[in-house]
Amino acid sequence: MAEKFDVIVVGAGPAGTSCAYTLAKAGVNVLLLERGEYPGSKNVMGGVLYRKMMEDIIPGFYKEAPVERPIVEQRFMLLDEKSAVTFSYKGLEWGEEPYNNFTVLRAKFDQWFAEKAVQQGALLVNETVVTECLVENGKVIGVRTDRPDGDLFADVVVLADGVNSLLAKSLGFHKEFRPDEVALAVMEVLKLDRKIIEDRFSLEQDQGCTFEIFGDATKGILGTAWLYTNKDSLNIGVGAMLSGLIKNKIKPHQLLDYVKKHPIIRPYIQGTEQQEYLAHLIPEGGYHSIPKVVGDGVIVVGDAAQLVNAIHREGSNMAMTSGVLAAEAILEAKAAGDFSASMLDSYRQRLMDSFVGQDMKKYKDATHHFEKYPHYFEKYIPLMNRAASQMFTVDGSSKWEKQKKIWTELGSAKEKWKMARDLMQAWRVMK
Repeated sequence: MAEKFDVIVVGAGPAGTSCAYTLAKAGVNVLLLERGEYPGSKNVMGGVLYRKMMEDIIPGFYKEAPVERPIVEQRFMLLDEKSAVTFSYKGLEWGEEPYNNFTVLRAKFDQWFAEKAVQQGALLVNETVVTECLVENGKVIGVRTDRPDGDLFADVVVLADGVNSLLAKSLGFHKEFRPDEVALAVMEVLKLDRKIIEDRFSLEQDQGCTFEIFGDATKGILGTAWLYTNKDSLNIGVGAMLSGLIKNKIKPHQLLDYVKKHPIIRPYIQGTEQQEYLAHLIPEGGYHSIPKVVGDGVIVVGDAAQLVNAIHREGSNMAMTSGVLAAEAILEAKAAGDFSASMLDSYRQRLMDSFVGQDMKKYKDATHHFEKYPHYFEKYIPLMNRAASQMFTVDGSSKWEKQKKIWTELGSAKEKWKMARDLMQAWRVMK
């Protein structure tokens, strides 16, 4: 007789492991399947983990988890070819318990987190690819794997298999995602002495800093670059909408090479040594791209459900919350002995009522708006940088003269009016 579990979770990333941990802690017989050699071996993110959502699962996790540095400063850089307007928030309270967020290396953190789920009673099986969901009379009853005699059965299957969820697609939950619904990100981990990191980024011992870089980093394509500090390494990466990369015939590694050589960025990574090179698709279609997330005997969580807030670089925290909410819905279904879509739909309701659904709805039009109008990055950021240069250059001209010159550079009355409309539209999609 084929093996039967209460729940099978496909994918040991933040969403899948959060779900498996919560279920196992409640005494549910749960199987966690991971296609990689170990959890985290195929998982990629910029490298920022928010404390609150993880601590809701494991209180005080940061006291033992392999986190890198608590972030005390977040910098935002509007980059032009030879200039940058930078603003930041530095909060020393973020360097004290309970902290706000941390940098992490997924290969380390995901292994630790999955082991915690195992300690609660989950069964983790690595190097196992789920090839399809098993369906009987319209209900998902298990999964087929690439192992010999690899059919496994469960009351509920949780799909946490990432942005391009072939399993959810095969069930008809979504079509092939369009190039304007996903971003392609590449990242390098660069080794650097921890003392040099702290000196270079003006940090005290063990403190961390993050850079979010807009504008010239992506050559006008909707996207962002980043630079994050780990204990003894840096994460530098760039992500851009796949549609923009295709349209402009630019490969993501070309953007990353450009950022690394940029005269503003280059001094921060001087003397580093490449340790890893990573690439990953990121779901950035937003609220309108969220697929069907519940069916008879099946739930979709995390990146597979397109749960990423690109505006605020939030993904892993949303994934964790979705995993926990899925587990809560499954526990209710188990108590009722009913694993139908109507019963499991409490997950969808919880998700939409949580900060995840609310934030996805708040920024539902933002990504598509900024991709449709690339001049926000191509034109307005350089204009802002030139205006700053004018005002801060002391050359004998009066500030009245400088303001007049800046005003003239903004263009004709028609162009100024268009800029005002653009700024108003940007406010509307962000408010």
